[in-house]
Amino acid sequence: MKHSKRYTALAEKVQAGGPYEFDEAIELLKASAGAKFDETAEVVFRLGVDPRHADQQIRGTIVMPHGTGQSVKILVLTKGEKVAEAEEAGADFVGAEDYVEKIKGGWLEADTIIATPDMMKDVGKLGKILGPRGLMPNPKTGTVTFDIAKAVTDAKAGKVEYRTDKTANVHVVFGKASFEPEQLKGNLLELTREILRAKPAAAKGIYMKKVSISTTMGPGIGLDIGSLIDATKQ
Repeated sequence: MKHSKRYTALAEKVQAGGPYEFDEAIELLKASAGAKFDETAEVVFRLGVDPRHADQQIRGTIVMPHGTGQSVKILVLTKGEKVAEAEEAGADFVGAEDYVEKIKGGWLEADTIIATPDMMKDVGKLGKILGPRGLMPNPKTGTVTFDIAKAVTDAKAGKVEYRTDKTANVHVVFGKASFEPEQLKGNLLELTREILRAKPAAAKGIYMKKVSISTTMGPGIGLDIGSLIDATKQ
């Protein structure tokens, strides 16, 4: 892939230094956004866990203090009195068996799918479609619940899911390049605290091995982990 002269120069600068102190890394992140669209700010945590073992896998959700800057379309699969609750909470799509059939037919316009427990018998049949796309409702992430109003509100407010992949990385969006530095810092620090709290008891040795942030089109910026962890304590 051929990069622009601006990207190449910035990448060389980033690679020549680092890992960077927390505040400086955020400044570099802002400076690295040069696309014509509002780039997404992303972070990758490389963890000292073995995801092959169930007791070392990490998965959960967090509501970003300053949101993610992304517009989220929500589908709620429910019926009865919960339909009105979902609509009042701001769900974009609400239905039951009708939407299950639409999904089987290839419809996938929702970014988040929330379901009430009484719908899971039907939703379970969609596992092969929704699972690979990370859309399958799950009690662990709060997307299988009777508290529809809270689930929809949290999703709209910037709730994101985090989980380890096969290489022990956790990749999460934490804002937009247009965010103020303090907003990016606040989101990243709260996310870091959450990842630290989620450390499995079975994990041995160094837990947080490497942390890198970037914008959609920008180079990876390595963070000094000690500086990042110190910032979470302030």
